[in-house]
Amino acid sequence: MATRRIPESELILNTNGRIYHLNLVAEMVADTIIVVGDPERVPKISRYFDKIHHQVANRELVTHTGEIGGKRLSVISSGMGTDNVELLMTELDALVNINFSTRLVNRRLKKLNIIRIGTSGCMQGDIPLDSLLVSRAALGLDNLMSFYARAAQEELSIIENKVQRLLELPFKPYFAKGSDELFNLFKAEMHHGVTVTAPGFYAPQGREIRLKPKISGFIETLASTQTSFGRFTNFEMETAGYYAMA
Repeated sequence: MATRRIPESELILNTNGRIYHLNLVAEMVADTIIVVGDPERVPKISRYFDKIHHQVANRELVTHTGEIGGKRLSVISSGMGTDNVELLMTELDALVNINFSTRLVNRRLKKLNIIRIGTSGCMQGDIPLDSLLVSRAALGLDNLMSFYARAAQEELSIIENKVQRLLELPFKPYFAKGSDELFNLFKAEMHHGVTVTAPGFYAPQGREIRLKPKISGFIETLASTQTSFGRFTNFEMETAGYYAMA
């Protein structure tokens, strides 16, 4: 089977041979990566590393790679929103699964362990402020995955259709499941549920300043809605993008 060579207009490299936005080559990335939104959180995590081997910054994308207890780790900031998550996940995959010299996909594909740490708003009154929560799944209210082919999964489609109907949305949201392995590691020690990923901070999260929101009361509606993955517990701007592109 012929392998498609990825053209320069699609896989964009800098003049130093590094991938366009992250400004990295494969050797600068560990197999286990902690992702955060705020670039200022990167050094707050990497300060616990025993050694730091690489520090790279390009716009809001900051990468520190080092080791702790002999294990290599990277911590990378995405900036805000699923648009940034899309370029981060795409470029991380390219770094480990594409030969930049031939522009061909490697025959043996590699998986990365990606763990997101972030802050969010809470939708449930019984979860105290400053609580820790692990997301079993996420609902995307943005349109990112409308541009990607996804295999249909009946359980997820049922939830997507239910939310679209409940909120009378003019678009179909997407629903994505997180890693069972990671969820099982943390569920006993943390609150857990389903995260709502919004495409903005104000009206898309139910806030009104001067412009009038088109969809009102949807946070309360979601908070009272159950899914096969649990109730909707919190809202932010990135998680569904990570889960859907994993």
